Amino acid sequence: MAFADSSGGSRGGRRPLVHVLAANTLSIAGNSLTLLAVPWFVLETTGSAAKAGLVAFCATFPVIVSAVVGGPVIDRLGRRRTSIASDTLCAVAVAAIPLLHFTDLLRFWQLCALMACSGLLHAPGETARQVLVPALAERAGTTLSRAASFYDGASRGARMLGAALGGVLIALLGPPSVLLLDAATFAGSALLIAAGLRGLPAAAPRKGAAPVSVRAYRAELREGYGFLLRHRLLLAIVAMVMVTNGLDQGFSSVLLPVHAERDLGGSVQLGLLTALFGGGALAGALLYGAVGDRFPRRTVFGVSFLLCGLPRFVVAAFVPGVPPLAVTMAVSGLAAGMLNPILTTVTYEAVPDELRNRVAGALTAGVWVVMPLGGLVAGGLVEGAGLTVAFLVTGGAYFLATLSPLVFPAWRGMDPRGTADGLSSAAGSRPSAAPAEPSPHP
Repeated sequence: MAFADSSGGSRGGRRPLVHVLAANTLSIAGNSLTLLAVPWFVLETTGSAAKAGLVAFCATFPVIVSAVVGGPVIDRLGRRRTSIASDTLCAVAVAAIPLLHFTDLLRFWQLCALMACSGLLHAPGETARQVLVPALAERAGTTLSRAASFYDGASRGARMLGAALGGVLIALLGPPSVLLLDAATFAGSALLIAAGLRGLPAAAPRKGAAPVSVRAYRAELREGYGFLLRHRLLLAIVAMVMVTNGLDQGFSSVLLPVHAERDLGGSVQLGLLTALFGGGALAGALLYGAVGDRFPRRTVFGVSFLLCGLPRFVVAAFVPGVPPLAVTMAVSGLAAGMLNPILTTVTYEAVPDELRNRVAGALTAGVWVVMPLGGLVAGGLVEGAGLTVAFLVTGGAYFLATLSPLVFPAWRGMDPRGTADGLSSAAGSRPSAAPAEPSPHP
């Protein structure tokens, strides 16, 4: 789809947005390779679901740390520099894993440490690209909800592509070689951002930032978290997504890989199932971008979360074979694809540009805080109670969490006034700096 450019020259106006979409696609596709290759590598070399969960913990806990403190850093470095530095350092950390393995120097603690470094460094770059979307949408002359859908659709498509390729490449080349390919994707993302955002004001360091000091840093962090904590809707969203993110982490990093290894045939089937979920999510994001503005956000959000949660856990627990789970994963992905465009649009409408780096970091910290425990708990459940019980326990908790948008009145604030009980405007929304109630990403 071509963008009209309100700033003069369609090509020049949409180029930065295209570069950010391409860089994010490349980075996330590579990250999907890692999310498949590392658990498979641990299962192959140790046979332990608990160790696979420990590696998942090491990869996700540092994300919370970087999200908590990262907003003011992005303000001072600028979004372009932060993204470039993040991807470059992630490339080094990920490449070190196969290089140490090939030289027989890799130990389990080193694998955990390198995955922790990758998690610590990856989040600021992704946040920096995400908060650029409103400015780039305005420059490209497209609506905010449509740009958010494109951004999420590109991310979903990248996960689908990475999962499909990852399952095959793991079978053909082995997990260490796949990690080298992931390192190359990080490097490619850094080059795209370096070339596409040069001279863009929205990507530059924030003007007027206070000199570096502990006091100024704490004040800026307090401002971001204070904005986040003042809204009932925002707190409800963070609480719900925090729980579901933790359960999703257990499903994707432990339960599904163990199920694929024991019952479904191997890494190719794991890649296929993950790719089907990603393909459905891509279709859902694009569908919401095309027609989602016509429907109440709360209704779409609540129903979509119910469909993307419990069904895949129940089918994996009780229905043997790949085809039933494949269909369920595709349908669940379609529903999941509609979630992020809704949350992203609400966030962009709500948060003033000068606060977006700090508030985005606070949101990320909030919704990621339980994720490190997801893999640990799932690994412990598998080894202590069995795979079927682990699927049922996590699926039941997921179902209870997804009831909240349909039950609690605070969620009515998700829709703009005048649209909660009817159809919203099909025209979408332009980027806005008006303060309201932001919401995070699942």
